[in-house]
Amino acid sequence: MSNHVNIVEVGPRDGLQNEKQSIDVATKVELIEELADAGLKSVEAGAFVSPKWVPQMAASDEVLAKIKRKEGVSYPVLTPNIKGYEGARSGKADTIAIFGAASESFSKKNINATIEESLERFKPVVEAAKADGVRVRGYVSCVLGCPYEGKIPLENVVRVSKALYDMGAYEISLGDTIGVGTPGEARAMIRAVAGEVPVAALAGHFHDTYGQALANIYASLEEGVRSFDSSVSGLGGCPYAPGASGNVATEDVVYMLHGSGFETGADLDALVRTSVWISERLGRHPASKVTRAKTAATIQKM
Repeated sequence: MSNHVNIVEVGPRDGLQNEKQSIDVATKVELIEELADAGLKSVEAGAFVSPKWVPQMAASDEVLAKIKRKEGVSYPVLTPNIKGYEGARSGKADTIAIFGAASESFSKKNINATIEESLERFKPVVEAAKADGVRVRGYVSCVLGCPYEGKIPLENVVRVSKALYDMGAYEISLGDTIGVGTPGEARAMIRAVAGEVPVAALAGHFHDTYGQALANIYASLEEGVRSFDSSVSGLGGCPYAPGASGNVATEDVVYMLHGSGFETGADLDALVRTSVWISERLGRHPASKVTRAKTAATIQKM
């Protein structure tokens, strides 16, 4: 089993999309470039969604146009439908993401479609991406709990994950959207999905609402998962999940992985510097425990 773990940095998209204050394009571009310079090979750059629903992502086309792309780095963007895909392609996106849910209620609240309707909506997007040679990543929300329905049956998670994989997604990111899962539940969920989708094609996306994210990541590592989503400084959460804020911080994940014998290619000190910088821009303390520990004196002055 490989000891290399791929980090998919979601701060510039999943993190910033839930910020109330306006964030200018220049800040987003600088954040993406700093994260790539820190050694991360996949940095989400935006989302081609309705600005009515996610206003922070309204300028994703400008962001894609202005970032200096680093060789060997992917800059995924979310595309919920064919219109979004066309916007992504005009911006020369190299990877797109489609996002479903294991919960009917969440699917309707998040993308205004049932699970089946969402899957049908994704099919032409995936076909267009295949024709253009664009990679497709699949997201499944609410794999360990839903803000509206509570616990979600594992068969729902397996069904949606398999549908996205069979459609052509190279990787399925399994999201604990409200951060309620525990290591035992994460392990059981991974095992269930791996019965239908190769574990090499699975990724974990754990929110830290209940402080379980790192433990859930480690449980997933033990099941063979080698790809995880995280957000620099623990930025953001889901605007459709009340009370659920805080992706797991990239610095905390990298510190845990490196200390456990895994490789990520990421420069932890560079990530800490970026964490402090973006937190200052947002007028808050970093949510990352590693960043706080390493820069206590600096943070106290913020």
